[in-house]
Amino acid sequence: MAILSLKKISQSFGAHPLLNEVNLNINKGEKVCLLGRNGAGKSTLMKIIAGFIEPDAGIVETAPRIKISVLPQTFPADIEKSVYHVIGEAQENIKPHQIDKIISKLNLDKDAIFSNLSGGLKRKVLLAKSLVNEPDILLLDEPTNHLDIESIQWLEAFLRNYLGTLILVTHDRQLMQAIGTHFVEIDRGNLISWRGDYNKFLEHKEYIYTTAEKANQLFDKKLAQEEIWIRQGIKARRTRNEGRVRALFKMREEFKQRRAKIGNVNFAKQSVEQSGKEVFVVKNVSFAYNNNTVIQNFSSIVARGDKIGFLGPNGIGKSTLIKILLKQLEPTSGTVKHGTKLEVVYFDQARQELNEEKSIIDNIREGSDYITVGEKSVHIMSYLQDFLFSPERSRTPVKALSGGEKNRVLLARLFTKSSNIMILDEPTNDLDIETLELLEEQLINYSGTVLLVSHDRSFINNIVTSTWVFEGNGKVQEYAGGYEDWLSQSKIKPQKLPASSPVTKNTKQDNKSNSVNQVKLSYDEKRELDKLPKLIEKLEAELLQIQLILSSPNLYLDKPELFKETTINLAELEQKLTKLYSRWEELEQKL
Repeated sequence: MAILSLKKISQSFGAHPLLNEVNLNINKGEKVCLLGRNGAGKSTLMKIIAGFIEPDAGIVETAPRIKISVLPQTFPADIEKSVYHVIGEAQENIKPHQIDKIISKLNLDKDAIFSNLSGGLKRKVLLAKSLVNEPDILLLDEPTNHLDIESIQWLEAFLRNYLGTLILVTHDRQLMQAIGTHFVEIDRGNLISWRGDYNKFLEHKEYIYTTAEKANQLFDKKLAQEEIWIRQGIKARRTRNEGRVRALFKMREEFKQRRAKIGNVNFAKQSVEQSGKEVFVVKNVSFAYNNNTVIQNFSSIVARGDKIGFLGPNGIGKSTLIKILLKQLEPTSGTVKHGTKLEVVYFDQARQELNEEKSIIDNIREGSDYITVGEKSVHIMSYLQDFLFSPERSRTPVKALSGGEKNRVLLARLFTKSSNIMILDEPTNDLDIETLELLEEQLINYSGTVLLVSHDRSFINNIVTSTWVFEGNGKVQEYAGGYEDWLSQSKIKPQKLPASSPVTKNTKQDNKSNSVNQVKLSYDEKRELDKLPKLIEKLEAELLQIQLILSSPNLYLDKPELFKETTINLAELEQKLTKLYSRWEELEQKL
């Protein structure tokens, strides 16, 4: 049953609509992941759902007495108030016992001052504030941004077990794999909707794009033929079919209105001169300040081509160790030796290399309209278009850009530099998934040495060859492989740092009960379970066909009755699939 319905929602802020008569049904208890390129309209859709802005057209319908809460993307300015006051302020009809209940549930210190808390704890407090009125729908916009891995793990476990309806914008692929049950992507004003797991959604999306590309090719061929026909001589024009002419004009308009898929960032091939075989030789390095030991007796050798991930909570010393490696900071004891021919480029999460007052183009070029990238000389405008900045947008001051755009500017600047050592401090914040994956590919193929500070577990897993883990009290331990390899090699207890692959609720208790008294399926239940996958697969194929029919932009205008009938069939089919998924999960858990 739909708890929230969007009907023919449209919204424009420029030449092209962000949302073009989109429809969406969200069921009770679903965990909806909202995807799309930076600027596609995700935050706009969230604001429409929350009631912060009115759409240009269309309606938002909710079930009776539905409460919606929002967890904002950014932290408010420093608030010199207690956690208790922050959670309770501006809340209507909230009783003290409700505040005490949520504080206890999230294990918060009610007397702590909000401005003194870490980023992870601030996020927890704001989550408590959004939950205190017990909402039916919780909206989260990039909830993992600027959180360390321990905080992300806590948030993931909390959201996985949350019983309400979730709608979240996130680029954290591991989080989506762990909790998502319904995926919705905004693409050129339209929605692609899929109920199921993240990997199946990716397969579905690829099929949609491939089908659409084939349809566009057939359309373009037909249009070319009609253009040739109408340009024939006088005789042909005298006898031409006026209906065919009107159809041609309609095709021209449809072709003009078709919005090309947004391109991907095109990272340039960098010039890399090999460094020496040994890049950094670290011997017994320690660092302390104000009697606080940050690093204690750490030794390692960084070889040419190593890709090393830095893991640990915010503020534990990751950036400090990088500064020591670069000899920007003297260790309290121990030595760091540099290899030969080191050329370092640095991606700084604070973006200090960017001049906020200058335009994008002036932050990249150095007194010339041509820049050297690898072994080529390219025009600055052409180069910036590879990073999805149009000539008009390239003249925008950096201070007016979104976080994702600022990161693209910094990456564009980074990839103009010749280097053999790349240091990346939280490069993934605010980047969309397509750009993340392209950056991953670039770093994997980079022949130099990479030092990567990131809390994006998938990004770490896909790139690094070894991991330096900051385990507290100055201890830095080296592990082979990425995040998952560290979990398997270390002796971290699962309940403290849970693996992020999807698990069912109460796994520990379920395992315990199963080992004592395993429940067996009846003969009829086993037959039912055997048939369910094929039945679900059949209905999913039917659902895909219906979605393809509804994806036609002019269906509602040209064939309103077919549109109405197909929409009803879609709702009925989605309801059937929801019940079958629930029954399948029930039987699997019983088995």
